[in-house]
Amino acid sequence: MSQFFGADFDQLQSQDPEIAAILLSELDRQRKNLQLIASENFTSPAVLTALGSTLSNKYAEGYPGKRYYGGCEEVDKAEVIGIERAKELFGAEHANLQPHSGASANVAVYQAFTKPGDTVLAMSLPHGGHLTHGSKVNFSGKWFNVESYGVRKEDELIDYDELREIAKRVRPKMICSGATAYPRLIDFKIIREICDEVGAIMWVDAAHFIGLVAGKAIPSPVPYADVVSFTTHKVLRGPRGGMILSKAAHAAAIDKAVFPGMQGGPIMSAVAAKAIALKECLDSAYQDYAKQVILNCKALASALEKEGMRAVSGGTDTHLALIDIRSTGINGKVADERCGKSGITLNKNAIPYDPETPAVTSGIRVGTPAVTTQGMSVTEMPIIASLIARAIKDGADDAKAAAIRSEVNALTAKFPVYPR
Repeated sequence: MSQFFGADFDQLQSQDPEIAAILLSELDRQRKNLQLIASENFTSPAVLTALGSTLSNKYAEGYPGKRYYGGCEEVDKAEVIGIERAKELFGAEHANLQPHSGASANVAVYQAFTKPGDTVLAMSLPHGGHLTHGSKVNFSGKWFNVESYGVRKEDELIDYDELREIAKRVRPKMICSGATAYPRLIDFKIIREICDEVGAIMWVDAAHFIGLVAGKAIPSPVPYADVVSFTTHKVLRGPRGGMILSKAAHAAAIDKAVFPGMQGGPIMSAVAAKAIALKECLDSAYQDYAKQVILNCKALASALEKEGMRAVSGGTDTHLALIDIRSTGINGKVADERCGKSGITLNKNAIPYDPETPAVTSGIRVGTPAVTTQGMSVTEMPIIASLIARAIKDGADDAKAAAIRSEVNALTAKFPVYPR
């Protein structure tokens, strides 16, 4: 195992066997289970190497060439490389790699363009939006007047006419597009037009789909948006963290909002790991990967429908699918638990106009970034759909759950994660 975790793993086992055991057991879990969380992926060993490097020791408040601490000559190089790679990959005028997370990046966006009490228009949480898009328990809902738009009941697609009407009525300072559980493409051109009509900043929270943009598998929001925030650990396949792209005119406001406005020193090991992931995304093989993620997700959604469950909005254009499982007679919470017991990692999720509470839900969310990284293709998606359906139906039975788990383990063994 020292070859995987690094030369010091033997020392860790001796020094702290409890934590060492957790590292090993988590690796075992990732290798054996089906990882279908839409917001998770497997980073490359190169990314993991940077995360565990000596760059973690360096305090580097500020920006390259303008730090508040000495000794930043080497970490400056890593950040500059990452910035240039981000600009090249996305065709962006400005990039900031310092946010510790996607939520942190979103805090910076609010700070750069709004003040407490301003009106912001964002997607409704029950229809797929994120906590930072106006949840009453989140800073966004507490500090800002957040108005919401959603999807039509008849087809579960964004109602752009309603979005325009709301925008004209409430005159928001900023309009946010992007979601955590919306499986379809977003029309950024229409949203740009609406923003221009009402004089609003166009903010795209691309956390979920930015990796597909990087792989040229779906249209980019960058040419249209004033600012694009995202995480680096989903389809993008980088370390856990955040990033912001913007027009050059907003560069100073964004950088000031990140530091000193929102956080202190960046995690330089993570910044270097982001730079590595961005280089990986510039390779043509990553474009093939991104396209395969979508093909796999379409195939998985279709196969789940054949198993008697309904794909919200009729399918997916992206890496995730939202599945209405009411036909099974099982709610999302129970389905999540039964799948977990059977070695399938996914999450319960509300569906639009869900009659259940957010803690229970009528649906599940599945994603294909991780299984695609493993090398699975459309051939495996019906197998996975069958395993999910059986887990939801029979997962309460310990013997049947164990049998399903054995089949899951056999499947994942054919596509090993971090092989020894």
